[in-house]
Order: sequence, then structure tokens, then C-alpha cells
Amino acid sequence: MKIIKRISLFLCMSGIMFGAGSYAAIKAEQFFYPNKYERMENAVQQPAQIPQTAGGNGTGILYQDGGKLKDQVIETAVEKAPVITADTVYLIEEVNLSDGTVQEREEEIPVKYIGLDRLALIEELAAYDENPALSDLKLGFQNIELSSFSKDRVVICKYYRPEKEEEGFYLMVADHFVIVYEKDKKTIHTNTDILLESLNEELQTEIIRGKYIQNEQELYNFLESYSS
Repeated sequence: MKIIKRISLFLCMSGIMFGAGSYAAIKAEQFFYPNKYERMENAVQQPAQIPQTAGGNGTGILYQDGGKLKDQVIETAVEKAPVITADTVYLIEEVNLSDGTVQEREEEIPVKYIGLDRLALIEELAAYDENPALSDLKLGFQNIELSSFSKDRVVICKYYRPEKEEEGFYLMVADHFVIVYEKDKKTIHTNTDILLESLNEELQTEIIRGKYIQNEQELYNFLESYSS
């Protein structure tokens, strides 16, 4: 009996020592690794996600919370800025700064403009403004700007100031009097009281053939000199 009691006491003491050691080990681990159990608890509490197309409104994923499925809507990507395509209508407006007239025409869109958004096109036009084509310079090109922009329609505005041509006049004769005609020799500019016979022979010959007067100042000088 004594042997049995000793064995039982030994087993009890061993169990107590093992339990105490295990408890001490757990406490020590909690002390030195406090975040380990925190993450484990959060993982248990975190609802399980089920990648799946959501029903109802919009797109999203479904996740389970307390046995219920909920729809988590994901924001759709922001729509890209419109760009020029081969189907974009390309219009040119030509503004004459001298007389205020505007002419509009449709052209085939330049290949280098395809794929550009509004800002990129403005940069291209700024580069053209610095170095315009020779054909535009001959027309009196002043500047260029973007008037309207969308993926369906682009309007480019070009401003011109054509060089004013010299007016020019012709002195001719009608009923023995000198008549001033426009450059076309058909439109009368001024009737004068200058008799052809009052002029010297050389000047008479020139007027009979049609004497060219280059500008208003030259015409004024002639009329001042020969008018009565």
C-alpha cells in the first residue's frame, strides 16, 4: 500500500509540475510575442471573403458576415479623357482680320493628330504657331488656336491678315475729258474737268493708251497739277 501511495503522489506531483510548466510557458510566450495572439484573434473575427460577381447594383465582391452575404461595391475606373480618332470630324475656320469674314471647311484629319487628347493637341498647335507652313505665311498667317474639342468634332481656327494690294488707277479719256478708272479699267473712280487737249502731247498719248497711276498720293498730285 505504501508503494501505491508513493506512486500516486509522484504522479500527482508530476501532473502539477507539468501543468505549472505549460502555464508558465504560455504566459512567457504571450509576454514576448504579444502580437501573435492578437493576429490570431483578428483572423478568427475577420469575415471570410468569397471572390464572386456581386448581384444587384454595380460590380463588386461578396463577403460573408454572420452567415449573410453582402455586396461590397468597387468604384469603377475613371473614364479616360477623349482623344482624336480617324472618325473625328476636322474643321478649319479661316478668319480674315482685315474684313472680318470667316470661311469654314472640312479637311481630312492629319495622321499626327490621331490619338491626341485636348492638351496634347494644344501643344501641337502651339508648335505650328511658332513655325507655320509657307503656304499659310503667304496668305498672311497670324496665329492658330483650338476652338472646339471632342472625340466626335474638332474645330481649328486660323487667323490671317492678307497684305493690302496697291489700289492702282488708270487715267483714260472720254468725251475729251480725263477720267480716272479703277484698276479693272471698267469702274469709274473719278470724273475730272481736265481737257485732254490742255495737256502736253506726250501726256495725251499716255492717257489715250491708259496711263497707270500707282496709288492715291500719285493720283492726288496729278489732279492738283492739272485741274483748273
